[in-house]
Amino acid sequence: MRGVLAKLGSGLLLVVAVVVLNFVLIHAAPGDPVETIAGESGGMSEELKTQLRAQYGLDKPMVVQLGTYLGKIAKGDLGYSYYFNAPVSSLMLERLGPTLLLVVASVLLAFLAGTWLGVQASRKPNGWLAQLTTVFSIAGFSAPVFWTGMMLIILFGSVWPILPTGDMTDSASTATGWAMVPDVLLHLILPAVTLALVYIAQYSRLSRAAMIDVLGSDYVRTARAKGVSERRILYKHALRNAILPVITVLGLQFGNVLAGAVLVETVFNWPGLGRLAFDSVLRRDYPTILGILLFSSIMVVVMNLVTDIAYRLVDPRIKTT
Repeated sequence: MRGVLAKLGSGLLLVVAVVVLNFVLIHAAPGDPVETIAGESGGMSEELKTQLRAQYGLDKPMVVQLGTYLGKIAKGDLGYSYYFNAPVSSLMLERLGPTLLLVVASVLLAFLAGTWLGVQASRKPNGWLAQLTTVFSIAGFSAPVFWTGMMLIILFGSVWPILPTGDMTDSASTATGWAMVPDVLLHLILPAVTLALVYIAQYSRLSRAAMIDVLGSDYVRTARAKGVSERRILYKHALRNAILPVITVLGLQFGNVLAGAVLVETVFNWPGLGRLAFDSVLRRDYPTILGILLFSSIMVVVMNLVTDIAYRLVDPRIKTT
């Protein structure tokens, strides 16, 4: 328990440091939110621009703006969107569900498929499946997420038009509630596969290497000498130890998954936080960008903590400190 509290404390300090760094970098970047709003509205008088800067607090020194922002964050106030004219917290809550659905589906697909491929490839390290896994992992890890998404759109939207290639639901559908689930799941397939492919490739290589190492250990040879079935050795004895590196990488890469979701949601027009972040960056909507970055930072810290807990559940030898 003490170790968990210590990690929570260090995680909180890390989030505060990230918030400060994000605020400074975003406000120091070229561009003016007021000028962006003026351009999209077809023009604006200098007097009105001055009023907007005063309204948003952009006329104050950066240190003052930072102090004001940290005070609001401490109260749970993420601010007000410059462009969407709505509280940032409300905008994020509207988009949170689709993003969590996409990210969780992608992570589960990558973890299960990558681990299974790695386990199967480890049984015959020089076999055709091991060679195929190696080629697949190199190709999957090298291909940019947005390129993979566009190739899948061409393949399943034009060559074999069997899957929807955009949005979260069919625009012509009138279904509501649970009746929407099949439609949403169908639209989820391509975005989830696109985001998962790069991690399937990585986890398959990682689990394959870990399984080969574990299968060569003394206790596995002893289990085989006792007549334990190969299936039981693989999934009961070896996998429990070999899966630890995969769990570690999965937890540490959760931030990368969220970053990849921005590109995937943009390619497939998926109405999540990634799409909201993309639109906010284009419009210099500082509060919305900072709110999304804060959420991402908190999720990374939480996932690191969950990874530590999962480690202890998978391997009882790791004690709570």
